[in-house]
Amino acid sequence: MQKRVIWMAIYLLVLFWSVSNPKDMFTWWLEAIPALIALPILFFSRKSFPLTTLAYALILVHCCVLFVGARYTYAEVPLFDWLAQIMDSERNNYDKVGHFAQGFIPVILAREIFIRKQVMQIGAWCQFLAVCFVLAFSAFYELIEWWVAAASGENAEAFLGTQGYVWDTQSDMFLALIGGICGVLLLSPLHNKQIAAKMALNNKSI
Repeated sequence: MQKRVIWMAIYLLVLFWSVSNPKDMFTWWLEAIPALIALPILFFSRKSFPLTTLAYALILVHCCVLFVGARYTYAEVPLFDWLAQIMDSERNNYDKVGHFAQGFIPVILAREIFIRKQVMQIGAWCQFLAVCFVLAFSAFYELIEWWVAAASGENAEAFLGTQGYVWDTQSDMFLALIGGICGVLLLSPLHNKQIAAKMALNNKSI
C-alpha cells in the first residue's frame, strides 16, 4: 500500500509540474498522452494482473521522462541545451533519452507478460522476442508521429522533434533497439526473481 502511495505521489507531482506551465499545450497533450493512458490501465489491472515492483518503477520513470518532454518539448529541455553547448552541438538530444527509454522499459513489460501468461519460457527466445516487440513498438510510434504530423501540419513540429536531423526516425528506432537489448541484459536477473515470487504468490492464492 505504501509503495502505491509513493508511486502516485511522484506521478502526480511530476504531472502537475509538467502541465503547470508548458511551452505549448497542444504539444503537451501529444507528448503526455501515453503517460496519462498508462495510469487508468495500471489502476484497473492492479488486481487481475499486478506487475512486479521493477515493472511499476520503470513505468513511473518512463512517465516522468514523458512529462519532462511534454513541459519543455523534446527539443528544448534546459539541461540538454546546456549539454549541447558543452559538447559544441546544435542539437538538444533529450528526445534520444526518450527513445532509449522506449526500448529499455517496455522490454521488461513484454517479457513479464510473455513469461507470466506462459507465452514463452525464460530463455533466449523470450529475450529475443521481447526485444523484437519493442523495436516493432518503436516503429509503430514513428508511424503515429507521421500520422499526427500529416493531420495537424506545422503544429506537430515540436512533437516530431527532428531538429533538422534527416536520420531522426531511423536513429529513434535504433536507440529503442539498443534500450531493449540493454534492458534484458541488465535487468533480467532481478526481473526473473520478482516474476518467480509473483507467480509463487499467485499459485498460493489459487
